[in-house]
Amino acid sequence: MHRPALVLALLFGTVARADVPHVVTDIPAVHSLALQVMGDLGGVDVLLTQGADPHSFQLNPAQARSIAQADLIFWIGPELTPWLDRALAGIGTKGTALSLLHAPGVKELSYDDTEYEEASEDHAHLHDGIDPHAWLDPENARVWISLIADQLAEKDPEHAATYRGNARLAAERIDRLTSEVSTILANAHQAPIIVFHDAYDYFAQRFDLTIAGSIRVGDATAPSAAELVALRNTMRSEQVVCVFTEAQHDPALAQTVIEGTDIHIAALDPSGSMQPFGPDLYTDMIRSLATAIADCISGKV
Repeated sequence: MHRPALVLALLFGTVARADVPHVVTDIPAVHSLALQVMGDLGGVDVLLTQGADPHSFQLNPAQARSIAQADLIFWIGPELTPWLDRALAGIGTKGTALSLLHAPGVKELSYDDTEYEEASEDHAHLHDGIDPHAWLDPENARVWISLIADQLAEKDPEHAATYRGNARLAAERIDRLTSEVSTILANAHQAPIIVFHDAYDYFAQRFDLTIAGSIRVGDATAPSAAELVALRNTMRSEQVVCVFTEAQHDPALAQTVIEGTDIHIAALDPSGSMQPFGPDLYTDMIRSLATAIADCISGKV
C-alpha cells in the first residue's frame, strides 16, 4: 500500500473492498452499528474524531472528500450535526445520505416531552423540537441496524444475505445489552440525578431513571448565576444523589454546583467519543453509562 493510502486508512479505518459500498457515518455510535452490519466485508468511515463533541465539529479536507465519494452516509440528522448538514449542502455526495432520527420505527422524543423543568425562565436559548440523542435508546439502535442492512443490501445485492445475517446477530446483541443494563440499573430508578446537558431522556425513559434537571440548558450554553442557584434549590428539594459531568467538558462547572454538599459527582460519555472506536463501541458505551450511573448512586465513586 502506498503511503498516502496508508495515511487515509489510519484516519478512517480499514480500507473497504472495491466491490462493497463506501460508507460514511457521523458519530461513533452509528459507526459501531454500521461496522457490525458490514462485518468483514469492508470498513466504515467515521467523521467525529476521538474526544470531539458532536454538536460542534469542523471537517478536515480528507473527511470532506470521504463525504463527496460516499455511496451511503448514515447520520443522525441536522438536529445533532448541523456541520454535516452544511457539508452535504455545500459539498454534496455521489451516494445517498440517510438521516436515522426520522426513520420509520424510531422512537422520537421532543424536548417539550421532558418530564423535569429547566432552571431558567429564559426559553430563548433552550432546546426545542426533536431531541436528537436517540441512539441512547437501544431499541432505536435495533431499528437502525435493520435499516443499515437494508440499504447496504440494496446498494450491494451480492452481499445482501451477509448484511442481513450480521444485522440479526447485532440485534440479538442489542437484546442482551438491554437486559444487562436493566439489571445494572435495577436499584437506580428512584434516585434523582442531575445531568450535564439535556441529552439523556431516551436512556432515562428506556431504563426508568429519574432526571431532576441539567446543568446546561443547551449544548453550548453556560448557565447564569441565577440558573445555578435555581439548580441548587432543585438539588435540595428533589434530594439529588448524583451530578454528572461529561467526558468532553471541564468538570469545574459540575464541581461548583455540588460545592458544600455531599452529592457525588461522576462523568458520562453519551456520544461514545472517548471509547475505543470499533464494532464493540455501542454496547461498551451504553454499558458504561449504566455502570457509571449505578456506581455513583450507590456511592462507588
